Amino acid sequence: MTTEQVRRAYASVVDRYIALFGTSRQVHADDLAFIRRHLTDRPGPVLDLGCGPGHLTDFLRAHGADATGLDIVGEFIAHARATYPTGRYLRGSLADLPVADHRVAGILAWGSIIHLPPGQLDGALAEFRRVTAPGATVVLGIFVGDEVAAFDHKVLTAYRWPVDVFAERLARAGFAEVERLHRPGDATRRPHAAVAAVAAG
Repeated sequence: MTTEQVRRAYASVVDRYIALFGTSRQVHADDLAFIRRHLTDRPGPVLDLGCGPGHLTDFLRAHGADATGLDIVGEFIAHARATYPTGRYLRGSLADLPVADHRVAGILAWGSIIHLPPGQLDGALAEFRRVTAPGATVVLGIFVGDEVAAFDHKVLTAYRWPVDVFAERLARAGFAEVERLHRPGDATRRPHAAVAAVAAG
């Protein structure tokens, strides 16, 4: 899966995606509490990677984080800048973050790594570790299942992970898990987990 394939797929559904998911009111309250608990009220910059319409970047900023949103889809960035004009939104890729080494205090990757094939995950996590300072926190939202497997996401092929296996990948990249949140699927949503982890010193 290439970055360009992901960009084109999301660019083709921008308006529908914004309508369905484009405000923090459309995010589960438990998820917002988890994000807030781990990524707000901390010194230093926070990156919202794969920020989409910018709603979670705005949520982080509203709760005291020095947050910047980044996304590969130019239409999302344009929407975020227009909708949340006091925020900072940049176009860019998870694979090559426009940040110097060890400068970031936190990373939110909420569903933004779900399209990475298993063989590409370690590279992305290594890039996250490159930019994070010791003690920085990363919060990642993923789809979960009994085994690592692809499935037909509505936008583009995505991957589900057993949470323990995903946590092992995080540990291999230099992040120690501190909390996880798991919510079973229902009639409209697939099983989901959030993992918070801290960068080793």
